[in-house]
Amino acid sequence: MGDVKAIFYIYGQITQFMRFTVLVVILMLALAGCRSKKTADLLVYNAHVYTVDSSFSTTEAIVIKDGKIVATGTTPAMQEQFDAKRTIDAQGQFMYPGFIDAHAHFVEYGKSLFAVNLYGLDDFSEVEMKVKLFANEHPQESWIIGNGWDQNRYPGKAFPDNKRLNVLFPDKPVVLTRVDGHAVIANAKALALAGIKAGDQVEGGSIETQNGVLTGVLIDNAVGRMEAVEPAVDKTTFEKWLSHAQGNCFAQGLTTITDCGLPYMAIDMIDTLQREGKLQMRLYVMMADDTANYRRYLAKGPYKTDRLYVHGVKMFADGALGSRGACLLQAYSDKPGYMGFLLHPAAHFDSIAHLLSQTDFQLCTHAIGDSANRVVLGVYHKYLQGKNDKRWRIEHAQVVNPQDISSFGTASIIPSVQPTHATSDMRWAGERLGSDRLHSAYAYQQLLHENGWLPLGTDFPVEDISPFKTFLAAVFRQDTSGLPAGGFQLENALTREQALRGMTIWAAKANFLEKEVGSLEPGKKADFILLDKDLMRASAQEVLQTTVLATYVGGEKVFYKEDNKAEK
Repeated sequence: MGDVKAIFYIYGQITQFMRFTVLVVILMLALAGCRSKKTADLLVYNAHVYTVDSSFSTTEAIVIKDGKIVATGTTPAMQEQFDAKRTIDAQGQFMYPGFIDAHAHFVEYGKSLFAVNLYGLDDFSEVEMKVKLFANEHPQESWIIGNGWDQNRYPGKAFPDNKRLNVLFPDKPVVLTRVDGHAVIANAKALALAGIKAGDQVEGGSIETQNGVLTGVLIDNAVGRMEAVEPAVDKTTFEKWLSHAQGNCFAQGLTTITDCGLPYMAIDMIDTLQREGKLQMRLYVMMADDTANYRRYLAKGPYKTDRLYVHGVKMFADGALGSRGACLLQAYSDKPGYMGFLLHPAAHFDSIAHLLSQTDFQLCTHAIGDSANRVVLGVYHKYLQGKNDKRWRIEHAQVVNPQDISSFGTASIIPSVQPTHATSDMRWAGERLGSDRLHSAYAYQQLLHENGWLPLGTDFPVEDISPFKTFLAAVFRQDTSGLPAGGFQLENALTREQALRGMTIWAAKANFLEKEVGSLEPGKKADFILLDKDLMRASAQEVLQTTVLATYVGGEKVFYKEDNKAEK
Protein backbone atom coordinates (compact mmCIF):
# COMPACT_ATOMS: atom_id res chain seq x y z
CA MET A 1 0.00 0.00 0.00
CA GLY A 2 2.84 2.37 0.84
CA ASP A 3 4.44 1.62 -2.50
CA VAL A 4 1.23 2.61 -4.33
CA LYS A 5 1.12 5.98 -2.51
CA ALA A 6 4.73 6.60 -3.37
CA ILE A 7 4.04 5.90 -7.03
CA PHE A 8 1.09 8.36 -7.10
CA TYR A 9 3.21 10.99 -5.31
CA ILE A 10 6.00 10.62 -7.83
CA TYR A 11 3.47 10.79 -10.72
CA GLY A 12 2.00 13.99 -9.34
CA GLN A 13 5.41 15.59 -9.03
CA ILE A 14 6.35 14.59 -12.54
CA THR A 15 3.08 15.93 -13.90
CA GLN A 16 3.56 19.23 -12.11
CA PHE A 17 7.10 19.43 -13.39
CA MET A 18 5.96 18.70 -16.94
CA ARG A 19 3.28 21.37 -16.72
CA PHE A 20 5.88 23.87 -15.58
CA THR A 21 8.26 22.76 -18.33
CA VAL A 22 5.61 23.18 -21.01
CA LEU A 23 4.83 26.68 -19.70
CA VAL A 24 8.51 27.62 -19.77
CA VAL A 25 8.87 26.31 -23.32
CA ILE A 26 5.84 28.34 -24.45
CA LEU A 27 7.23 31.50 -22.85
CA MET A 28 10.65 30.93 -24.39
CA LEU A 29 9.13 30.43 -27.83
CA ALA A 30 7.11 33.60 -27.45
CA LEU A 31 10.18 35.57 -26.37
CA ALA A 32 12.18 34.04 -29.20
CA GLY A 33 9.47 35.15 -31.62
CA CYS A 34 9.65 38.69 -30.32
CA ARG A 35 13.43 38.73 -30.57
CA SER A 36 13.36 37.43 -34.18
CA LYS A 37 11.26 40.37 -35.41
CA LYS A 38 13.82 42.55 -37.15
CA THR A 39 14.00 46.31 -36.84
CA ALA A 40 13.69 48.67 -39.81
CA ASP A 41 13.38 52.37 -40.53
CA LEU A 42 10.44 52.25 -42.94
CA LEU A 43 7.81 49.76 -44.06
CA VAL A 44 5.65 50.55 -47.08
CA TYR A 45 2.74 48.15 -47.44
CA ASN A 46 -0.53 47.67 -49.31
CA ALA A 47 1.16 48.95 -52.48
CA HIS A 48 1.18 47.59 -56.02
CA VAL A 49 4.96 47.35 -56.36
CA TYR A 50 6.70 46.98 -59.72
CA THR A 51 10.15 45.82 -58.67
CA VAL A 52 11.58 45.93 -62.24
CA ASP A 53 13.81 43.01 -61.31
CA SER A 54 14.99 40.48 -63.89
CA SER A 55 11.58 38.76 -63.99
CA PHE A 56 9.63 42.02 -63.79
CA SER A 57 7.89 40.72 -60.66
CA THR A 58 5.33 42.57 -58.58
CA THR A 59 4.79 42.51 -54.83
CA GLU A 60 3.01 44.42 -52.04
CA ALA A 61 5.52 45.77 -49.55
CA ILE A 62 9.11 46.89 -49.15
CA VAL A 63 11.22 47.32 -46.02
CA ILE A 64 13.97 49.92 -45.70
CA LYS A 65 16.85 50.34 -43.26
CA ASP A 66 19.80 52.73 -43.43
CA GLY A 67 18.63 54.04 -46.79
CA LYS A 68 18.55 50.64 -48.49
CA ILE A 69 15.92 48.04 -49.25
CA VAL A 70 16.31 45.03 -46.94
CA ALA A 71 13.26 42.99 -47.98
CA THR A 72 10.25 42.86 -50.28
CA GLY A 73 7.18 40.64 -50.08
CA THR A 74 3.54 40.42 -49.15
CA THR A 75 2.08 42.85 -46.64
CA PRO A 76 1.36 40.19 -43.95
CA ALA A 77 4.83 38.66 -44.28
CA MET A 78 6.67 41.97 -44.01
CA GLN A 79 4.53 43.11 -41.07
CA GLU A 80 5.17 39.83 -39.29
CA GLN A 81 8.92 39.90 -39.86
CA PHE A 82 9.74 43.58 -39.28
CA ASP A 83 9.16 46.22 -36.65
CA ALA A 84 9.55 49.57 -38.47
CA LYS A 85 9.92 53.02 -36.91
CA ARG A 86 7.75 54.47 -39.69
CA THR A 87 5.09 52.87 -41.83
CA ILE A 88 3.21 53.91 -44.93
CA ASP A 89 -0.10 52.39 -45.90
CA ALA A 90 0.04 52.95 -49.66
CA GLN A 91 -3.66 52.16 -49.99
CA GLY A 92 -3.21 50.45 -53.34
CA GLN A 93 -1.01 53.13 -54.89
CA PHE A 94 1.45 52.10 -57.59
CA MET A 95 5.11 51.96 -56.61
CA TYR A 96 7.99 52.09 -59.08
CA PRO A 97 11.75 52.54 -58.81
CA GLY A 98 12.65 56.23 -58.95
CA PHE A 99 12.86 57.33 -62.58
CA ILE A 100 16.34 57.78 -64.02
CA ASP A 101 16.94 60.18 -66.90
CA ALA A 102 19.74 58.69 -69.00
CA HIS A 103 20.43 61.91 -70.91
CA ALA A 104 19.69 65.41 -69.66
CA HIS A 105 21.29 68.74 -68.79
CA PHE A 106 20.46 69.31 -65.13
CA VAL A 107 22.60 72.42 -64.65
CA GLU A 108 21.38 73.99 -67.89
CA TYR A 109 17.81 73.24 -66.90
CA GLY A 110 18.32 75.03 -63.60
CA LYS A 111 19.79 77.99 -65.44
CA SER A 112 16.86 78.04 -67.87
CA LEU A 113 14.40 78.44 -64.99
CA PHE A 114 15.78 81.95 -64.45
CA ALA A 115 15.98 82.91 -68.12
CA VAL A 116 13.33 84.04 -70.61
CA ASN A 117 11.14 81.06 -71.49
CA LEU A 118 10.73 81.06 -75.27
CA TYR A 119 9.44 77.49 -75.72
CA GLY A 120 6.33 76.92 -77.80
CA LEU A 121 6.15 80.40 -79.39
CA ASP A 122 4.92 80.47 -82.99
CA ASP A 123 6.57 83.63 -84.32
CA PHE A 124 9.85 85.42 -83.59
CA SER A 125 7.91 88.64 -82.93
CA GLU A 126 6.47 86.84 -79.89
CA VAL A 127 10.03 86.06 -78.81
CA GLU A 128 10.99 89.73 -79.06
CA MET A 129 7.94 90.82 -77.06
CA LYS A 130 8.62 88.27 -74.32
CA VAL A 131 12.27 89.31 -74.06
CA LYS A 132 11.26 92.95 -73.76
CA LEU A 133 8.75 92.13 -71.01
CA PHE A 134 11.38 90.12 -69.11
CA ALA A 135 13.89 92.97 -69.36
CA ASN A 136 11.34 95.43 -67.99
CA GLU A 137 10.56 93.12 -65.07
CA HIS A 138 14.24 92.43 -64.32
CA PRO A 139 16.13 95.71 -64.90
CA GLN A 140 18.96 94.53 -62.64
CA GLU A 141 20.04 91.81 -65.10
CA SER A 142 23.23 92.84 -66.90
CA TRP A 143 22.68 90.18 -69.61
CA ILE A 144 19.37 88.95 -70.98
CA ILE A 145 19.45 85.19 -71.43
CA GLY A 146 16.64 83.19 -73.03
CA ASN A 147 15.99 79.61 -74.14
CA GLY A 148 13.68 77.69 -76.41
CA TRP A 149 13.08 79.51 -79.71
CA ASP A 150 12.44 77.26 -82.69
CA GLN A 151 12.30 78.62 -86.23
CA ASN A 152 10.55 75.43 -87.38
CA ARG A 153 7.42 76.78 -85.69
CA TYR A 154 7.57 80.16 -87.46
CA PRO A 155 6.04 81.10 -90.82
CA GLY A 156 8.57 80.21 -93.52
CA LYS A 157 10.72 78.22 -91.02
CA ALA A 158 13.75 80.43 -91.73
CA PHE A 159 16.27 81.51 -89.13
CA PRO A 160 15.37 84.89 -87.57
CA ASP A 161 17.66 87.92 -87.46
CA ASN A 162 18.58 90.31 -84.65
CA LYS A 163 17.47 93.64 -86.20
CA ARG A 164 14.63 94.24 -83.74
CA LEU A 165 16.73 93.06 -80.77
CA ASN A 166 19.39 95.61 -81.72
CA VAL A 167 16.81 98.40 -81.60
CA LEU A 168 15.24 97.22 -78.33
CA PHE A 169 18.56 96.63 -76.55
CA PRO A 170 21.30 98.87 -77.94
CA ASP A 171 23.35 98.80 -74.73
CA LYS A 172 22.52 95.47 -73.07
CA PRO A 173 23.69 92.08 -74.42
CA VAL A 174 20.95 89.61 -75.34
CA VAL A 175 21.67 85.94 -76.06
CA LEU A 176 18.77 83.60 -76.88
CA THR A 177 19.44 79.86 -77.25
CA ARG A 178 17.58 77.69 -79.74
CA VAL A 179 15.43 74.84 -78.42
CA ASP A 180 18.09 72.20 -79.24
CA GLY A 181 20.95 74.14 -77.60
CA HIS A 182 22.95 74.05 -80.84
CA ALA A 183 22.34 77.61 -81.97
CA VAL A 184 21.84 81.07 -80.49
CA ILE A 185 20.74 84.45 -81.71
CA ALA A 186 22.61 87.36 -80.16
CA ASN A 187 22.14 91.09 -80.51
CA ALA A 188 24.85 93.46 -81.78
CA LYS A 189 25.99 94.36 -78.26
CA ALA A 190 26.62 90.72 -77.36
CA LEU A 191 28.35 90.03 -80.66
CA ALA A 192 30.65 93.01 -80.10
CA LEU A 193 31.57 91.81 -76.59
CA ALA A 194 32.48 88.42 -78.08
CA GLY A 195 34.51 90.04 -80.86
CA ILE A 196 32.44 88.37 -83.55
CA LYS A 197 32.53 90.04 -86.98
CA ALA A 198 30.98 89.29 -90.35
CA GLY A 199 33.22 86.99 -92.32
CA ASP A 200 34.65 85.18 -89.27
CA GLN A 201 35.04 81.45 -89.75
CA VAL A 202 34.63 78.74 -87.10
CA GLU A 203 35.53 75.12 -87.63
CA GLY A 204 32.53 72.92 -86.88
CA GLY A 205 30.19 75.87 -86.71
CA SER A 206 28.66 78.77 -88.58
CA ILE A 207 28.38 82.54 -88.09
CA GLU A 208 25.35 83.45 -90.19
CA THR A 209 25.26 86.59 -92.33
CA GLN A 210 22.83 88.12 -94.80
CA ASN A 211 24.17 90.45 -97.49
CA GLY A 212 27.43 90.62 -95.56
CA VAL A 213 25.75 91.66 -92.29
CA LEU A 214 25.64 89.53 -89.12
CA THR A 215 22.16 88.16 -88.47
CA GLY A 216 23.09 87.26 -84.90
CA VAL A 217 22.62 83.52 -85.48
CA LEU A 218 25.54 81.36 -84.35
CA ILE A 219 25.48 77.60 -84.91
CA ASP A 220 27.28 74.82 -83.01
CA ASN A 221 30.97 75.64 -82.32
CA ALA A 222 30.36 79.32 -83.02
CA VAL A 223 28.19 79.39 -79.88
CA GLY A 224 31.35 78.84 -77.84
CA ARG A 225 32.58 82.28 -78.85
CA MET A 226 29.60 83.77 -77.04
CA GLU A 227 29.73 81.49 -74.02
CA ALA A 228 33.33 82.55 -73.42
CA VAL A 229 32.29 86.12 -72.56
CA GLU A 230 29.09 85.46 -70.60
CA PRO A 231 29.29 86.42 -66.89
CA ALA A 232 30.75 83.85 -64.49
CA VAL A 233 28.36 82.13 -62.09
CA ASP A 234 28.85 82.34 -58.32
CA LYS A 235 27.95 79.60 -55.86
CA THR A 236 24.80 81.36 -54.64
CA THR A 237 23.38 81.58 -58.15
CA PHE A 238 24.41 77.99 -58.90
CA GLU A 239 22.68 76.76 -55.74
CA LYS A 240 19.53 78.67 -56.69
CA TRP A 241 19.49 77.05 -60.13
CA LEU A 242 19.99 73.52 -58.86
CA SER A 243 17.62 73.83 -55.92
CA HIS A 244 14.74 74.76 -58.19
CA ALA A 245 15.74 72.17 -60.81
CA GLN A 246 15.85 69.46 -58.15
CA GLY A 247 12.44 70.36 -56.79
CA ASN A 248 10.85 70.14 -60.23
CA CYS A 249 12.55 66.82 -60.96
CA PHE A 250 11.49 65.23 -57.67
CA ALA A 251 7.91 66.33 -58.37
CA GLN A 252 8.14 64.32 -61.63
CA GLY A 253 9.47 61.20 -59.88
CA LEU A 254 13.07 61.63 -61.07
CA THR A 255 15.66 60.48 -58.52
CA THR A 256 18.81 60.16 -60.68
CA ILE A 257 19.82 62.47 -63.53
CA THR A 258 22.57 62.00 -66.10
CA ASP A 259 24.11 65.43 -66.79
CA CYS A 260 25.81 65.30 -70.16
CA GLY A 261 28.89 67.47 -70.52
CA LEU A 262 29.96 69.64 -67.57
CA PRO A 263 33.17 71.53 -66.83
CA TYR A 264 35.01 70.51 -63.67
CA MET A 265 34.09 73.79 -61.94
CA ALA A 266 30.38 72.91 -62.15
CA ILE A 267 31.11 69.36 -60.99
CA ASP A 268 33.00 70.72 -57.98
CA MET A 269 30.05 72.95 -57.04
CA ILE A 270 27.66 70.01 -57.33
CA ASP A 271 29.90 67.95 -55.05
CA THR A 272 30.08 70.80 -52.52
CA LEU A 273 26.30 71.30 -52.46
CA GLN A 274 25.71 67.59 -52.00
CA ARG A 275 28.21 67.38 -49.14
CA GLU A 276 26.57 70.38 -47.48
CA GLY A 277 23.21 68.62 -47.67
CA LYS A 278 21.77 71.22 -50.04
CA LEU A 279 21.39 68.89 -53.02
CA GLN A 280 19.77 65.45 -52.66
CA MET A 281 19.50 64.55 -56.36
CA ARG A 282 21.73 61.70 -57.48
CA LEU A 283 23.81 62.69 -60.51
CA TYR A 284 25.81 60.72 -63.02
CA VAL A 285 28.07 63.25 -64.75
CA MET A 286 29.84 63.21 -68.07
CA MET A 287 32.63 65.74 -68.16
CA ALA A 288 32.83 67.96 -71.22
CA ASP A 289 35.41 67.19 -73.91
CA ASP A 290 38.00 69.66 -72.70
CA THR A 291 41.70 69.50 -71.85
CA ALA A 292 41.19 71.07 -68.41
CA ASN A 293 38.71 68.33 -67.49
CA TYR A 294 41.07 65.59 -68.66
CA ARG A 295 43.90 67.02 -66.57
CA ARG A 296 41.59 67.09 -63.55
CA TYR A 297 40.18 63.56 -63.75
CA LEU A 298 41.88 61.09 -66.07
CA ALA A 299 44.99 60.40 -63.99
CA LYS A 300 42.96 59.89 -60.80
CA GLY A 301 40.19 57.83 -62.34
CA PRO A 302 36.40 58.09 -61.92
CA TYR A 303 35.16 60.06 -58.91
CA LYS A 304 32.34 58.58 -56.82
CA THR A 305 30.35 59.51 -53.73
CA ASP A 306 26.96 58.32 -52.52
CA ARG A 307 25.16 60.78 -54.82
CA LEU A 308 27.71 61.73 -57.48
CA TYR A 309 29.50 59.63 -60.08
CA VAL A 310 31.89 61.29 -62.52
CA HIS A 311 32.61 58.49 -64.94
CA GLY A 312 31.81 59.63 -68.47
CA VAL A 313 33.19 61.92 -71.15
CA LYS A 314 30.86 63.69 -73.57
CA MET A 315 32.01 64.35 -77.13
CA PHE A 316 30.03 66.03 -79.90
CA ALA A 317 30.25 64.57 -83.40
CA ASP A 318 27.72 66.88 -85.04
CA GLY A 319 24.91 69.32 -84.33
CA ALA A 320 21.13 69.02 -84.41
CA LEU A 321 18.70 68.18 -87.16
CA GLY A 322 16.47 71.17 -86.44
CA SER A 323 19.26 73.66 -87.09
CA ARG A 324 20.65 71.54 -89.97
CA GLY A 325 23.83 70.90 -88.02
CA ALA A 326 23.39 67.13 -88.11
CA CYS A 327 25.94 65.55 -90.44
CA LEU A 328 24.25 63.48 -93.17
CA LEU A 329 25.56 61.02 -95.76
CA GLN A 330 23.42 62.70 -98.43
CA ALA A 331 22.20 66.27 -98.75
CA TYR A 332 19.29 67.62 -96.75
CA SER A 333 16.05 67.17 -98.66
CA ASP A 334 15.13 70.79 -97.99
CA LYS A 335 18.62 72.23 -98.67
CA PRO A 336 20.14 70.70 -101.83
CA GLY A 337 23.91 70.28 -101.80
CA TYR A 338 24.17 70.78 -98.02
CA MET A 339 24.96 67.81 -95.77
CA GLY A 340 25.70 69.49 -92.43
CA PHE A 341 29.11 69.06 -90.82
CA LEU A 342 31.17 67.33 -88.16
CA LEU A 343 32.11 69.55 -85.23
CA HIS A 344 35.70 68.25 -85.20
CA PRO A 345 38.00 66.48 -87.63
CA ALA A 346 37.69 62.69 -87.46
CA ALA A 347 41.20 62.59 -86.00
CA HIS A 348 39.91 64.30 -82.85
CA PHE A 349 37.37 61.56 -82.19
CA ASP A 350 40.03 58.94 -82.75
CA SER A 351 42.47 60.60 -80.34
CA ILE A 352 39.92 60.83 -77.53
CA ALA A 353 38.76 57.25 -78.08
CA HIS A 354 42.37 56.07 -77.95
CA LEU A 355 42.97 58.07 -74.76
CA LEU A 356 39.87 56.76 -72.98
CA SER A 357 40.37 53.17 -74.13
CA GLN A 358 43.29 53.09 -71.70
CA THR A 359 41.16 54.27 -68.76
CA ASP A 360 37.99 53.25 -66.90
CA PHE A 361 36.09 56.26 -68.21
CA GLN A 362 33.04 55.81 -70.42
CA LEU A 363 33.00 57.55 -73.81
CA CYS A 364 29.62 59.05 -74.76
CA THR A 365 29.33 60.81 -78.11
CA HIS A 366 26.50 62.97 -79.42
CA ALA A 367 25.69 61.82 -82.95
CA ILE A 368 22.45 62.66 -84.74
CA GLY A 369 23.03 62.42 -88.48
CA ASP A 370 23.69 59.15 -90.28
CA SER A 371 27.16 60.30 -91.35
CA ALA A 372 28.09 61.30 -87.78
CA ASN A 373 26.82 57.97 -86.46
CA ARG A 374 28.85 56.08 -89.05
CA VAL A 375 32.02 57.97 -88.15
CA VAL A 376 31.57 57.39 -84.42
CA LEU A 377 30.67 53.73 -84.84
CA GLY A 378 33.82 53.25 -86.90
CA VAL A 379 36.05 54.90 -84.30
CA TYR A 380 34.43 52.92 -81.47
CA HIS A 381 34.89 49.63 -83.32
CA LYS A 382 38.59 50.36 -83.76
CA TYR A 383 39.16 50.45 -80.00
CA LEU A 384 36.43 48.20 -78.63
CA GLN A 385 37.22 45.30 -80.98
CA GLY A 386 34.11 43.20 -80.53
CA LYS A 387 31.89 42.40 -77.56
CA ASN A 388 32.86 44.13 -74.33
CA ASP A 389 31.47 45.74 -71.18
CA LYS A 390 32.89 49.26 -71.51
CA ARG A 391 29.38 50.52 -72.37
CA TRP A 392 30.54 53.28 -74.68
CA ARG A 393 27.47 55.17 -75.76
CA ILE A 394 26.15 57.09 -78.72
CA GLU A 395 23.84 59.81 -77.48
CA HIS A 396 20.69 60.32 -79.60
CA ALA A 397 21.49 57.95 -82.50
CA GLN A 398 18.61 59.66 -84.28
CA VAL A 399 19.34 58.96 -87.94
CA VAL A 400 21.23 55.72 -88.54
CA ASN A 401 21.77 54.20 -91.95
CA PRO A 402 20.17 50.71 -92.03
CA GLN A 403 23.56 49.22 -92.94
CA ASP A 404 25.03 50.56 -89.68
CA ILE A 405 22.40 49.36 -87.20
CA SER A 406 24.19 46.06 -86.56
CA SER A 407 27.37 47.90 -85.59
CA PHE A 408 25.81 48.74 -82.23
CA GLY A 409 25.50 45.08 -81.33
CA THR A 410 28.77 43.73 -82.70
CA ALA A 411 30.82 46.05 -80.45
CA SER A 412 28.33 46.36 -77.55
CA ILE A 413 27.83 50.07 -78.28
CA ILE A 414 24.90 51.52 -76.34
CA PRO A 415 22.43 53.80 -78.16
CA SER A 416 21.09 56.31 -75.61
CA VAL A 417 17.84 57.73 -76.98
CA GLN A 418 15.19 60.29 -76.08
CA PRO A 419 11.70 59.23 -77.25
CA THR A 420 10.19 62.72 -77.16
CA HIS A 421 12.65 63.79 -79.86
CA ALA A 422 10.75 61.56 -82.26
CA THR A 423 7.37 63.08 -81.45
CA SER A 424 8.74 66.63 -81.42
CA ASP A 425 10.67 66.28 -84.68
CA MET A 426 8.03 64.32 -86.61
CA ARG A 427 6.29 67.54 -87.72
CA TRP A 428 9.25 68.59 -89.84
CA ALA A 429 11.85 65.77 -89.84
CA GLY A 430 10.48 64.43 -93.15
CA GLU A 431 11.25 67.76 -94.79
CA ARG A 432 14.88 67.49 -93.67
CA LEU A 433 15.37 63.81 -94.44
CA GLY A 434 12.86 62.66 -97.05
CA SER A 435 10.67 59.59 -96.57
CA ASP A 436 13.37 56.92 -97.01
CA ARG A 437 15.75 58.29 -94.39
CA LEU A 438 12.91 59.18 -92.06
CA HIS A 439 11.86 55.54 -92.02
CA SER A 440 15.22 54.52 -90.50
CA ALA A 441 15.26 57.40 -88.00
CA TYR A 442 14.18 57.19 -84.34
CA ALA A 443 14.35 53.40 -84.72
CA TYR A 444 14.17 52.53 -81.03
CA GLN A 445 12.92 48.95 -81.28
CA GLN A 446 15.62 48.12 -83.83
CA LEU A 447 18.29 49.72 -81.66
CA LEU A 448 17.05 47.92 -78.54
CA HIS A 449 17.33 44.59 -80.35
CA GLU A 450 21.07 45.06 -80.90
CA ASN A 451 22.11 44.70 -77.24
CA GLY A 452 18.83 43.69 -75.64
CA TRP A 453 18.50 46.88 -73.63
CA LEU A 454 18.07 50.61 -74.27
CA PRO A 455 18.45 53.57 -71.87
CA LEU A 456 15.89 56.37 -72.21
CA GLY A 457 16.19 60.06 -71.41
CA THR A 458 14.61 63.40 -72.24
CA ASP A 459 17.51 65.74 -73.13
CA PHE A 460 15.82 68.37 -70.96
CA PRO A 461 15.68 71.36 -71.18
CA VAL A 462 15.63 70.68 -74.92
CA GLU A 463 12.47 68.68 -74.17
CA ASP A 464 10.17 68.69 -71.15
CA ILE A 465 11.47 67.00 -67.99
CA SER A 466 8.38 64.77 -67.69
CA PRO A 467 9.12 61.00 -67.65
CA PHE A 468 5.45 60.45 -68.48
CA LYS A 469 5.92 62.20 -71.81
CA THR A 470 8.93 59.94 -72.39
CA PHE A 471 6.74 56.89 -71.67
CA LEU A 472 3.98 58.22 -73.94
CA ALA A 473 6.37 58.85 -76.83
CA ALA A 474 8.12 55.49 -76.40
CA VAL A 475 5.01 53.31 -76.15
CA PHE A 476 2.32 55.18 -78.08
CA ARG A 477 4.63 57.24 -80.35
CA GLN A 478 2.32 60.21 -79.93
CA ASP A 479 2.75 63.78 -78.76
CA THR A 480 0.76 65.36 -75.94
CA SER A 481 -2.07 66.33 -78.29
CA GLY A 482 -2.56 62.67 -79.26
CA LEU A 483 -1.02 62.98 -82.71
CA PRO A 484 -0.65 61.14 -84.93
CA ALA A 485 -3.72 59.03 -84.20
CA GLY A 486 -2.07 55.75 -85.16
CA GLY A 487 1.34 56.60 -83.74
CA PHE A 488 4.50 57.79 -85.52
CA GLN A 489 6.29 54.84 -87.16
CA LEU A 490 4.68 52.53 -84.64
CA GLU A 491 6.86 49.59 -85.69
CA ASN A 492 9.60 51.14 -83.55
CA ALA A 493 7.45 51.70 -80.48
CA LEU A 494 8.61 50.06 -77.25
CA THR A 495 6.48 47.81 -75.08
CA ARG A 496 5.39 49.15 -71.69
CA GLU A 497 7.88 46.91 -69.91
CA GLN A 498 10.70 47.99 -72.22
CA ALA A 499 9.87 51.66 -71.69
CA LEU A 500 9.78 51.31 -67.91
CA ARG A 501 13.05 49.39 -67.90
CA GLY A 502 14.55 52.09 -70.13
CA MET A 503 13.58 54.73 -67.57
CA THR A 504 14.87 52.74 -64.58
CA ILE A 505 17.17 49.71 -64.62
CA TRP A 506 18.51 50.16 -68.17
CA ALA A 507 19.21 53.84 -67.53
CA ALA A 508 21.06 52.77 -64.37
CA LYS A 509 23.00 50.18 -66.35
CA ALA A 510 24.02 52.79 -68.92
CA ASN A 511 25.62 54.64 -65.96
CA PHE A 512 27.21 51.56 -64.34
CA LEU A 513 24.80 51.97 -61.42
CA GLU A 514 22.54 48.94 -61.91
CA LYS A 515 23.79 47.32 -58.67
CA GLU A 516 22.77 50.41 -56.68
CA VAL A 517 19.59 51.83 -58.20
CA GLY A 518 17.04 51.18 -60.94
CA SER A 519 15.01 48.38 -59.35
CA LEU A 520 13.37 47.67 -56.00
CA GLU A 521 15.45 44.76 -54.75
CA PRO A 522 17.15 43.99 -51.41
CA GLY A 523 20.56 45.63 -51.15
CA LYS A 524 19.73 48.54 -53.43
CA LYS A 525 19.22 52.17 -52.48
CA ALA A 526 15.64 52.93 -51.50
CA ASP A 527 14.80 55.33 -54.33
CA PHE A 528 11.13 54.90 -55.17
CA ILE A 529 7.98 56.75 -56.17
CA LEU A 530 4.26 56.36 -55.58
CA LEU A 531 1.88 57.07 -58.48
CA ASP A 532 -1.89 57.27 -58.70
CA LYS A 533 -2.06 55.30 -61.97
CA ASP A 534 -0.70 52.05 -63.31
CA LEU A 535 1.58 52.76 -66.25
CA MET A 536 1.39 49.13 -67.30
CA ARG A 537 -2.32 49.49 -68.05
CA ALA A 538 -3.01 53.23 -68.46
CA SER A 539 -4.30 54.67 -71.72
CA ALA A 540 -2.29 57.35 -73.50
CA GLN A 541 -4.42 60.08 -71.95
CA GLU A 542 -4.13 58.52 -68.50
CA VAL A 543 -0.34 58.36 -68.82
CA LEU A 544 -0.27 62.14 -69.25
CA GLN A 545 -2.65 62.57 -66.32
CA THR A 546 -0.55 60.47 -63.94
CA THR A 547 0.30 62.20 -60.67
CA VAL A 548 3.41 61.60 -58.59
CA LEU A 549 2.11 61.24 -55.04
CA ALA A 550 5.50 60.88 -53.35
CA THR A 551 9.20 60.60 -54.18
CA TYR A 552 11.76 59.02 -51.84
CA VAL A 553 15.55 59.04 -52.14
CA GLY A 554 17.45 56.72 -49.84
CA GLY A 555 14.23 56.07 -47.97
CA GLU A 556 13.77 59.77 -47.19
CA LYS A 557 10.84 61.77 -48.48
CA VAL A 558 11.94 64.48 -50.92
CA PHE A 559 8.55 65.24 -52.49
CA TYR A 560 5.02 64.73 -51.28
CA LYS A 561 1.64 65.58 -52.76
CA GLU A 562 -0.25 67.47 -50.09
CA ASP A 563 -3.53 65.62 -50.55
CA ASN A 564 -1.91 62.17 -50.35
CA LYS A 565 -3.01 60.49 -47.12
CA ALA A 566 -0.64 57.50 -47.12
CA GLU A 567 1.90 59.22 -44.84
CA LYS A 568 1.72 62.52 -43.01
